[in-house]
Amino acid sequence: MPLVSTDPALLARLRSDLSSSGFTVDRLSGPDAWGPTAGAALFRGERVAARRALRRSVESNEGIRTAATLALLFILGYPQPRADVERALPTLGVEGAETLGLIELDTASAPTTAPTTASAPTSQTTAPTVRARVDLRPYSFVDGVGEAAWWIASDLGELALGGALREDHVLGVGGASATLAGLIVPRDVDRALDLGTGCGIQAMHVARHARHVVATDISRRALDFAAFNAALNLIDGIEFRLGSLFEPVAGETFDHVVSNPPFVITPRLEGVPEYEYRDGGMEGDDLVASVIAEVGRHLTPGGIAQLLGNWESAGAGGSPAKKGAYSVSDWAARGLVPLDVWVVERELQDPAAYAETWIRDGGTRPGTDDFERLYEAWLGDFETRRIEQVGFGYVTLRRPVDEATAPVVRIERLLGAMGANEVGLGAHLLATLDSLDALRGLDDDALLATHPRVAGDVTEERHYWPGNDDPTVITLRQGGGFARSIESGTALSALVGASDGELSAAAIAGALAQLLDVEEARLRQELAPRLRELVTVGMLRL
Repeated sequence: MPLVSTDPALLARLRSDLSSSGFTVDRLSGPDAWGPTAGAALFRGERVAARRALRRSVESNEGIRTAATLALLFILGYPQPRADVERALPTLGVEGAETLGLIELDTASAPTTAPTTASAPTSQTTAPTVRARVDLRPYSFVDGVGEAAWWIASDLGELALGGALREDHVLGVGGASATLAGLIVPRDVDRALDLGTGCGIQAMHVARHARHVVATDISRRALDFAAFNAALNLIDGIEFRLGSLFEPVAGETFDHVVSNPPFVITPRLEGVPEYEYRDGGMEGDDLVASVIAEVGRHLTPGGIAQLLGNWESAGAGGSPAKKGAYSVSDWAARGLVPLDVWVVERELQDPAAYAETWIRDGGTRPGTDDFERLYEAWLGDFETRRIEQVGFGYVTLRRPVDEATAPVVRIERLLGAMGANEVGLGAHLLATLDSLDALRGLDDDALLATHPRVAGDVTEERHYWPGNDDPTVITLRQGGGFARSIESGTALSALVGASDGELSAAAIAGALAQLLDVEEARLRQELAPRLRELVTVGMLRL
């Protein structure tokens, strides 16, 4: 029996109730619900501030009651009076929600304390209560197709459970999921693959531009949630298959592959939990390496694969193959299918910080015996294998249409927050891939013969020593994309400033050579690779 039901009639009633209740991201994060302060606390893993804010909101605005009841029940994990849940789900009803697998009844009607309802005082009550069996929450986004809002079901998290997660836990939309969703390149394709779909969020995103999506997972529990989410949000064209990695799609090819694989590096020791949603059962970064090595065989010519991953860097005496982000191109080469490789490293952690991050992620709190035991296991594993750093980032792979062409390998490190640029990067990735294609057949002379135009989001920053007329530092900054900063110089900045699409880069370089009193051939040789880089990242357009 599936964990959650996909009965169309019941889902239609649930959809209607969720819509009419105002159970949306904007409503809950707004000032008439828990607001930004409590929302930030919730993001940090603390639910009390959100519960208190909802209680105050209901007292001042009865119209928020149904959304508050659903949030307390499904997001914060507090049992709710049956009567309140009936009011919040008038079409579906408590019995319908129970049939769908969303809730369970507290048949004993044991006394419950105040936090079980948004508006109750602090006294006890013996009213019949309802408990959530799943996490169900609103999710909204903007992509190349437009705005959309869904509801996503997954397993209850640490907040609701009050302890460590089960090893077959199905994660909802976490930070990594949202990141990958924002990276998806916006192009229409026939067939797409979501490898390790989890709750189905990436398959649902890809279905907005793919006519047919295959979503795989090793977990039947995950596939149940994924099918439920697709049906609840009326998303068609997704086929769900059970199996490990590429086994369910042996011999098949796809125009687009996305994957948020179980990339977390976990010690392979007895007593260390292996969570299906994040642990692939292999040592170190071998799981990510195996996905990258095999994915080329499942891409059509011109097909693109996008995934997140961790990679290890070894210190003295460690494996020479463990060389951080630069390992990715080696892994791709193992597949014997030529692939363009583009890696953007976004984070670096030392072993201690990495261990703390993922032990907490599993619901084990610092200061407990279990935390110290797991911490010891993690640090011991890294020390034994001489690992000094773990990187995290984005991997984009493309199978060239003409496999006789030499693959392009691009490894870049862009650490630190990018603010609003963290989301919606798919269009930038696609534009960069198009630029790499355009540049692939241009030697330096042909490139200089083009007529570049500076992008509208490029600004220049100059720093001077006091009293000096000449700048000591010139920086070109990108407002969109990855918000890159590129150190410039007088000649390069002048080239960018004069790039209006009318003059060729060669003509601009010739004029600059006369103005700066330098040899033109030498200046052209200096500017060509810088011009190539600026075109690649989108600061200049051909």
